[in-house]
Amino acid sequence: MRGIARFLGPLAMAAALAGCVGPTMPAPMPPVQPAAPTADGVLSPRDAARNFVYVVERLEPVAEAVCMERAARGTNCDLDIAVDTRPGLDPNAFQTVDRRGRPLIVFTLSLIADARNADEIAFVLGHEAAHHILGHIPRRQQTAAQGAMLGTVFGQATGADPATLQELQRVGAEIGARRYSQNFELEADALGAEIAWRAGFDPVKGTGFFLRLPDPGDSFLGSHPPNARRKAQVAAVVAQLQGGQPM
Repeated sequence: MRGIARFLGPLAMAAALAGCVGPTMPAPMPPVQPAAPTADGVLSPRDAARNFVYVVERLEPVAEAVCMERAARGTNCDLDIAVDTRPGLDPNAFQTVDRRGRPLIVFTLSLIADARNADEIAFVLGHEAAHHILGHIPRRQQTAAQGAMLGTVFGQATGADPATLQELQRVGAEIGARRYSQNFELEADALGAEIAWRAGFDPVKGTGFFLRLPDPGDSFLGSHPPNARRKAQVAAVVAQLQGGQPM
């Protein structure tokens, strides 16, 4: 979890001090516990950090196990979870791969600070892990390439000049990339909810993030589906899991 140390503050300091107890062997660290909710829902930086560490410790091995169960053969399931400690970034989390091809999930400090409970962090982490497990990055790249190709064909058929042809390729790639974005988000919501649930969290409670996000509505080629649709998707998955039905 590169970059997390600066955010942990007092929690990291307490852990470091606890590790120095005893003349020869460090005292065992008690497991991190989630922070108690507050009356206004806003957590202190220390409690927000505690929730993040608690979620990562419980959910990461579950996500990696689901990856090994569900992902395509040859998929790297060794997740790396990092925190972008740069100040001033908007609340965000995203999944990518590093230079060695290892799956990387990055949280901004502001998203961790904005989470009201561990369930919200768990749902976001499960959602981003699901993007990797479901192969959404290569699938998005493939649809973008197809869109760019269509833009090229249209430009050549209409005799477009080089600048116009380049713009048609760009627009085609963007349309291609967005074509399945909403489906990808709903797929990640469903599998992410299952991952969070299997790790012992409440995905329905975790969708509380949607109450504080602008609703994208149902715009043409929008990258995300309406918040209500996403909440309904998660609720349906949880009901199915609670009923013992296989996913």
